Amino acid sequence: MSKILIRGARVLGGEPQDVLITDETITAVGTDLTVSSAEGAQVIEAGGQVLLPGLVDLHTHLREPGREDSETVLTGTQAAASGGYTAVFAMANTFPVADTAGVVEQVYRLGREHGYCDVQPIGAVTVGLEGKKLAELGAMHESAAGVTVFSDDGKCVHDAVIMRRALEYVKAFGGVVAQHAQEPRLTEGAQMNEGIVSAELGLGGWPAVAEESIIARDVLLAEHVGSRVHICHLSTAGSVEIVRWAKSRGIDVTAEVTPHHLLLTDEMVRTYNPVYKVNPPLRTERDVMALREALADGTIDIVATDHAPHPHEDKDCEWAAAAMGMVGLETALSVVQRTMVETGLLDWAGVADRMSVKPAQIGGAAGHGRPISAGEPANLTLLDSAYRGEVDPAGFASRSRNTPYEGRELPGRVTHTFLRGRATVVDGKLA
Repeated sequence: MSKILIRGARVLGGEPQDVLITDETITAVGTDLTVSSAEGAQVIEAGGQVLLPGLVDLHTHLREPGREDSETVLTGTQAAASGGYTAVFAMANTFPVADTAGVVEQVYRLGREHGYCDVQPIGAVTVGLEGKKLAELGAMHESAAGVTVFSDDGKCVHDAVIMRRALEYVKAFGGVVAQHAQEPRLTEGAQMNEGIVSAELGLGGWPAVAEESIIARDVLLAEHVGSRVHICHLSTAGSVEIVRWAKSRGIDVTAEVTPHHLLLTDEMVRTYNPVYKVNPPLRTERDVMALREALADGTIDIVATDHAPHPHEDKDCEWAAAAMGMVGLETALSVVQRTMVETGLLDWAGVADRMSVKPAQIGGAAGHGRPISAGEPANLTLLDSAYRGEVDPAGFASRSRNTPYEGRELPGRVTHTFLRGRATVVDGKLA
């Protein structure tokens, strides 16, 4: 029997308490736990650090199989644990695509064997992400991986008939389709957000309506079918209004926002630094403020990283040739602290809800996003919220370094992460 006593932690940002972990389970929470109950325990002096349920990311790119030069299940989950995550959902745009039971089971096994957190594969909606034919949705769900979330992320399921059929199919077993909302014809040749900055720089514009039109179509399809739809990386003020309207009608829609869309704007593109090239693109200050307010009021349900690692050569090139995407697992909690907690929009209980409880519920991650109370699984994150420091990607656990925050000061540092009572991060370092 192993015991760990976390002493003086601010559970969900509240008053300091002690938390006792025995093997895989939280066995006591309170002030001044008796010596007898904690006898023989390893003691961690939290000193008022914030204790949260382990974070859950519904949108991670682990790249394995096929692009191990960017990331592997091992390095990606090490990055996740470093950022306070105890579970991640791995997107399907691997090589080969995760569109069969065999591939999702491979990713699932890699997570079981090498993961520093739980890995739940996301299955492709269509074969090869080509948008022409439904993938093996039922077989992936019935596989050992037990897939419940399906997405062609990186590409949009643009055919309305295919999207309708996917929603009908997953409804039978309570699954959800996570849509990458990007109308392909409206974004041909697009390089950045369409607006004043794109006009001044002479770069092809990516209009907000390309996202908003797909979301509008898909919430109506979900209503018609009576199924669940999840909107990936929502990025515009108009998209917020559509989701808000859909929820007011009782449509079963959820939505996510990335940390970078809560902080960065298209003004960053004036540097022509490809680290700011991402899909969907960085939007305007008005959009950023709308996203923050929507996350605070619950219109946007969760924060998801869209962790998108790339090798150095795919980003160290001219803007037009650069790959789209940013790494985000190791900085997500800091960005949320900066944009949501320090602005007064969310308290730590709200952060736990948006980054652990609700993503676990949407994806069906059993044992995650649970209350910090006796009898619950010991999936926990301890955060030094008083910390301030510059982001140095050289210290990342991720195999890739394409972060937009290099050299930027951000608050907060994960000191400990526990996966079912086992420390995966200790004193800010991988265990």
